[in-house]
Order: sequence, then C-alpha cells, then structure tokens
Amino acid sequence: MTYDLLIAGGGINGCAIAREASLLGLEVLLVERDDLASHTSSASTKLIHGGLRYLEYYDFRLVAEALRERELLVHAAPHIIRPLRFVLPQENSVRPWWMIRIGLYLYDMLGGKMSLARSRGLRASDKAYIAPLKGGERGFVYSDAQVDDSRLTLLNAVDARANGAEICTRVSLDTARRDGDHWSATLSDGRTVQARALVNAAGPWVHLMLDRLGLDGKANVRLVKGSHIVVPRLYEGDHAYILQLPDRRIIFAIPWQGGTEIGTTDIPVERPEDAVITDDEIAYLCEGANHHFVKQISPADVAHSWSGVRPLYDDGASEAKAVTRDYVLELDEEGPPLLSVFGGKITTGRHLAEDAMGRLGPVLGVAKRPVSRARVFPGGAIADFDQFLAQTRATWPFLGDARSARMAHAYGTMLGEMLAGVTDETAMGEDLGGGLTEIEARWMRDREWARTADDALMRRSKMGLHLTDAERARFAERWDALMRDGQ
Repeated sequence: MTYDLLIAGGGINGCAIAREASLLGLEVLLVERDDLASHTSSASTKLIHGGLRYLEYYDFRLVAEALRERELLVHAAPHIIRPLRFVLPQENSVRPWWMIRIGLYLYDMLGGKMSLARSRGLRASDKAYIAPLKGGERGFVYSDAQVDDSRLTLLNAVDARANGAEICTRVSLDTARRDGDHWSATLSDGRTVQARALVNAAGPWVHLMLDRLGLDGKANVRLVKGSHIVVPRLYEGDHAYILQLPDRRIIFAIPWQGGTEIGTTDIPVERPEDAVITDDEIAYLCEGANHHFVKQISPADVAHSWSGVRPLYDDGASEAKAVTRDYVLELDEEGPPLLSVFGGKITTGRHLAEDAMGRLGPVLGVAKRPVSRARVFPGGAIADFDQFLAQTRATWPFLGDARSARMAHAYGTMLGEMLAGVTDETAMGEDLGGGLTEIEARWMRDREWARTADDALMRRSKMGLHLTDAERARFAERWDALMRDGQ
C-alpha cells in the first residue's frame, strides 16, 4: 500500500503530526517500536506552560508561542489538563524582586488574551501558600497548567485514527530507501510499504534513525536527562511551587497522585538509554526542596521516580539548563521528502505539527490551513469539568468518588460510550486491581493500543503507582488472560 505520510515515532511529536496530517485528509501510517509515549513523552514534568525561566535567556518568541498553545490546550482537553496556580517565593531568591516582577509581567502579556488568572504578589492572607515555606511572605503567584502527558500523546493518536490514520505500536521502521517519487520501507511486522513522504520523529533516536537511512542531518541534537521524584505530600492544597536554587536553576514542587512531585534535573547524557535517575540526582532534588520547605525530606522518602532523555536541539549553549527548548524541523527534499524533528516540548506539540505540515503540505499537494487550532481532543467537549464530574457521579453512583474522578479525568465525555448500558458495578466485570475493571481494560486494549500490563497501569492510567508488587503481579496475570481472549 502507498501512504501519503509514514511517521516513525509515537511520542508527542509523531502523534501530533499524525493527527494534523489526517485532519488534512492525508493517508497516514505511524509506527512506534514500543508503546505510545513510552519514553520521553511520558517522563515530563507534567506541565503545559509557557516556560517562565526561558525569559532569562531572552527566548521571547518561544514563550509567547507556548503561552498561546497553553490557552488552546486548556480548552481543548479540560479532562486531562487543568489550570494550576504556582507560588514563587522570594525568600532565598537568587534573582532580585524587580527582575521577577518584570518577568511575570512579560509572562502575562506575551501570550495575548488569556483565560488563566494573571500573576500577583503574595499576600499575608495567602496562608495556604506561605505556611509550608520556611520563612518570609514575599513572593509571587502566577498560573500555568498540569497535564497527563502520556494521555495527551495518546489522544493525538486517537484523533488521528478517527480521521483515517493507521497507528501501529510494537512495529519499527527497519529500513527505508528512496525509490523514484516515494519511499519504500520495510517494517518489523514483515510488511513493505510505500510513502510519498517520511517523518523522522524518533525523539532521542532521531540521529540513529538518520544513520539507519544512510543520511546525515544538518541539525544536531543534545541529549539532556531530566529526573523527577515523588515524596509524601509536602503541603496541603492544589497549588504548586517554583523554587529557585543556589545554582540558579529552578525546580518545581507539584501535587501528583496523592504526593508531591519534585523535578527536574538537567544532566547531559550520551545515549537515550541513560534515562535512569542517579543517587546524586535524588539527593539534589531533596536538598532543593529542603532549601524552601518546612517539612524536610531525605532519599528514604522517595516513593517513585522517573527519568526522561530530552532530545534538545543543540544551539551551542554551554550548560544543559540553557539549551533551548525550541524545536527545529529539517526538510530534506533530495528526492521524496524526509522531515526530521529535533527538539520540542509537550506544550508545543500541536504547533510543531502544524508547522511540519505547513512545510510538507506543498510537497504533497495539500494547502496549508489551520485544522487543529479550534479542535477539541477526544473526550474534551466539556464546558465545566466540575459540573461534568458531578453529572458523572449522578449517572454512575456505584463508581465512588475516587474512581469517578479518575475515570472522568482520563476519558472525559468518552466515558459515556465506555459505560453505555452499565447500571451497576457488576456489569463492569472483574476488578483487575485498584478499581480498574474489565470494561475499562478492554477499552484500553481495543481503543488505546494497550498491549501489556505496564501500558495499562503506567501510561493509560497511573494505577500502578498505587498497587503493591503482589497486586501488580496479579493484575498482570489477569491482563494477559484478557489479551488472549481478545486475539
């Protein structure tokens, strides 16, 4: 079969490009050798943000672009993205008050008209914000948003498939060569396919993919590891903190899965496989939090951790923390086109995809037009999430408060399709663990490309964080049986 576009890579960039291209009416095939969002795109800080700290490097265009994308995304996927207030304490600050105030003013202005609350100074009445901190009432409050990064990646793929794209996980691009006016590619599932254009969205493996194709890229990628830890809750409330450290880096403290997420680090690495947190990183993050919070932590308090290798475009910066988070698209038109993606971030994935198709569209005979800017993601047609959650609980009271909140956030309005005709808990089937029942597991298998227990427990949901080792093993057994039944 001949496709218009073959995409190698199922992270945020590849899935977003698949969505954009399918909305433009192109025949799209995306292949991912592992699971969707199985690497960098599920190992982020879980934020949709403009990047306040990028202002320090005068990256005004990137910040403005990211802020505009933040505004689009909070309305396009309100079930998986929620506004979040951030507290920026001035105590122990390594930057003067006036500099931060100017930076926040720019942050409020650069993105244009915004629905999120603007920045302000800390007030004596902000007891919930101030009480967890070691001292001082000076500081600021501003807005960004929190996201389920792996599900945002997934929803791009779901929307792409709904518009005709073919999404294949556990399938790799083994070889590809130019053959006249198209690419001829061999896939690991034994197929040979043709495509009019090829997209290299392999993330940290972008240069390895070019090597496999026997090509050289002009752009370079810089691999930078970012690690995060989760500790028992350091404070009460749904707000977050952005903390300045003595080395002039910043880290975040964010409510996550009942605990507090702390991250990230910036460590140069040589290989994508080096996405493993070290003892030094854990100690660094603990010390950073202890610098600001009354409640002290140690490495022994770390309940969970994750690391991701970010494939940043190498702009020649001397320090990893200063490397741009912007992306570069490299189009090779020596024959049928090849587009390679360098860099990028979760927040700007949609914009990157629009840019990519703006460059590929003319080559493929497709006029450039904005097809995704005003489009909601699957499950995202929700005007008021609190009202939607209340309606969910009234319709399916047997879900209980915790499970109804989890499922409403995960599936949004798609929950009505999943639970159509379900009137009691028995009709949801066996509980495989943590309240994840057969009906939900089948949805993950049939609608969301989940193939392993980890796919279901760690990327389609985060239930794996709340199960014991024995419960996870039992879930895996039941999941494997479910997969056999579905064959």
